[in-house]
Amino acid sequence: MEAIQPIIWKGTSLQLLDQRLLPDEERYVECRTLEDIQDCIKKMVVRGAPAIGVTAAYGLLLAARQFCEGYAPDEKEDSASFMPKFLNALESAGISLKATRPTAVNLSWGVERVLNKIRSLAECTSSTILKELEDEARLIFEEDIAVNKKIGAWGATLIGDNYTILTHCNAGALATAGYGTALGVIRSAFYQGKKITVYADETRPFLQGSRLTVWELQKEGIPCFLIVDAAAGYYINRGEVNCIIVGADRIAANGDVANKIGTYSLAVLAKENDVPFYVAAPFSTVDMSVSSGKEIIVEEREPEEITTFRGLPLSPQGVKAKNPAFDITPAKLISALITEYGILHSPNEEKMKQLATKRGELFECNGTG
Repeated sequence: MEAIQPIIWKGTSLQLLDQRLLPDEERYVECRTLEDIQDCIKKMVVRGAPAIGVTAAYGLLLAARQFCEGYAPDEKEDSASFMPKFLNALESAGISLKATRPTAVNLSWGVERVLNKIRSLAECTSSTILKELEDEARLIFEEDIAVNKKIGAWGATLIGDNYTILTHCNAGALATAGYGTALGVIRSAFYQGKKITVYADETRPFLQGSRLTVWELQKEGIPCFLIVDAAAGYYINRGEVNCIIVGADRIAANGDVANKIGTYSLAVLAKENDVPFYVAAPFSTVDMSVSSGKEIIVEEREPEEITTFRGLPLSPQGVKAKNPAFDITPAKLISALITEYGILHSPNEEKMKQLATKRGELFECNGTG
């Protein structure tokens, strides 16, 4: 099977698979400037917390190239004056990137990692800096795939043979550099030869489940059914779902999770029906500076995403609509958090601190978590 490639670096431009057009058309948008990257993130050409983080890293690389190409020092300036202006320009670019999608913490993480790299290169020439930034962006891309595969390997241990798994939104290759978090767990279990079936809910209003998740699953040959969002409780209550696996856009220090709107409802249903509810995410999604989900900014998107679809009206003209893109799932509803470092059962503030401290080691919290 041909690998899904949502993000492709071409050396001078970034190619982003336009997820708004899937599954009807596979078309890439070419980004050559910071403004192109911002537009693609804001308009959801690219989406998914890890994918946005990778894209932001390349966005700062393009911003750095733009600055260097347009930089014309005064005659009185020496080479030492370049770095302060360069860093100031890139920090401004980082602020504008972060503003495009405020909930997904990987965006800020990717921006800060590249900015820290720049700060470490204060004595270097512009050509060296650009090469180092390109290498850093590529490393972030490669690390994301490697991390996702580790998440998949850990998570697959929670999946039994003949399991039926419910997933929400899209946390697959399209939401990452190319493997997936929640779908990465499902992929890994499937690659191990386990007989599994996936229920993917449609995920209103952007339909990431019906347009993207089932598209990915079909490409893999993984048996799946598409269901409407409101049918999830019906199948969970009937005992047809063995577990629920979702991704995350931000995880607070106490284990609360921000994810696509509708996640909280599924977690409540899972708790009521004694179905395990798992969250699969890289540690870069954890924001230890946020004590709980109450502090997470939830992005409010345009009402037109609810009242119309691809330009066609779905509701009476002039109706008011509210469109939060995410909701907050309390840690007490989460059976386990699956990261590249292991499985953290029943996450809470103390266990999250342990994870933050020990994340440099490959450890497993099974049994003691």
